[in-house]
Amino acid sequence: MKMNRTIIATLALGALLGVRTANAQTPDVDVNALVQRLQQLEQQVKILERKGELDKEAAAEKAKGTPTVSIGSSGLVATSGDTNFSFGLRGLLQVDNRTFIHDGGIQGNDGFVLRRARPIFQGTVFRDFDFQFTPEFGGSTVQIIDAHLNYRYAPWLQLRAGRFKVPIGLELLQSDSVTFFNERALPTSLVPSRDVGFQLWGEVGGGVLSYAVGVFNGVGDARSTGNSDFDDNREFAGRLFLQPFKNSQTAAVRGLGFGVGGSWGDYSLASATGLPNGNGYVTDGQQQFFAYTNTVVASGEHWRLAPQGYYYLGPFSLLGEYTISSQNVRRNVAPFESANLQNTGWQVAAGWVLTGEDATFTGVMPRNAFDPHNCKWGAFQVAGRYAELDIDDDAFPLFANPLASATKAQSWSAGLNWYLNKNLTIKASYARTTFDGGGSVVTRQPEQVFFTRMQLAF
Repeated sequence: MKMNRTIIATLALGALLGVRTANAQTPDVDVNALVQRLQQLEQQVKILERKGELDKEAAAEKAKGTPTVSIGSSGLVATSGDTNFSFGLRGLLQVDNRTFIHDGGIQGNDGFVLRRARPIFQGTVFRDFDFQFTPEFGGSTVQIIDAHLNYRYAPWLQLRAGRFKVPIGLELLQSDSVTFFNERALPTSLVPSRDVGFQLWGEVGGGVLSYAVGVFNGVGDARSTGNSDFDDNREFAGRLFLQPFKNSQTAAVRGLGFGVGGSWGDYSLASATGLPNGNGYVTDGQQQFFAYTNTVVASGEHWRLAPQGYYYLGPFSLLGEYTISSQNVRRNVAPFESANLQNTGWQVAAGWVLTGEDATFTGVMPRNAFDPHNCKWGAFQVAGRYAELDIDDDAFPLFANPLASATKAQSWSAGLNWYLNKNLTIKASYARTTFDGGGSVVTRQPEQVFFTRMQLAF
């Protein structure tokens, strides 16, 4: 429209000059009438310009009230026109195979496993309130994995309430879809999984500093809570994590992160619920190598400490953590002995993306999605890990049977991960675990197991 006005003004000027030139020879030309006509045209142009502006404003206002629906690699997302309300549907499906070698004749450990089958419902209401609801259909029973609400006052100040991961262990807080191996390392056995509670958390400086502090019902190592507490006490948990060079222009230091997590609780009412999941700890192959005797219960103070860190540089990744779980226990039959047991675990894991893509804590994004017709094969990553879990010597023989349970487990693993695209992954790995002590069918020889996995995550 503005261009039209410029053209009309130019033509008008030319017409006036031409008329004035011709007027000396042609006195019959009415200059005033011509000027009036040009003014009328100018007014019409202004009216058309204003109409166009009103049409644009009306279209923008209409767009604000029109919901949008998108389907892609991130799932199904529906958003209101004003973006204050949204609903998303994502999913995670993992189909595993476990094959044990020279397992001493153990029956029923080989086989295919529907490790995880989770539809993930999440969204936002009234702009600042987020929610997530995740049922689990994998395994032997249907259960609720995550169910929580979150209020975002600002990135640095948020409040979460419901059932979610307790903020302690590093690898535990990593998404199930992007870990190096099918199963997390031995130190994760010493931290709680999911619990019901309230958590204040946030990020400062775009993630340079992140913190979380919460109060929970309290559960034993590797346990997930039910919908009710088993005593009247609470457990406090928190985590502080730094990425001091996250915003640096120097790539060599940008991927460094380190921090510490921990918890404290008091199980004043003796209960086996405060003990580890299944009353003991398991291997990479999910076989129990240590268990407390049936006469032992958690009774008293339970605290954990977990220093942790990672480093990412281009295709290289390194992750490490050390965890202490200190639990007061006692026998509820003669001899009525008590003890404070401190079990410890640690791991170091590293990976290298062979095809050159960047590795991150949130996974690997293939540069070229799998397309054999065009000779594109996705991304490949090799990974290795060493981990240990050491049981307190004071656990034997009163609180655990040395003829059945090992005092220590050492595991090393190697694997190859194939990222076909953002959503599909195939994993293959080998893990070997050796034991100190123990005489059960699991611990009397090293555990050797091949893992494979096909995964869909969106």
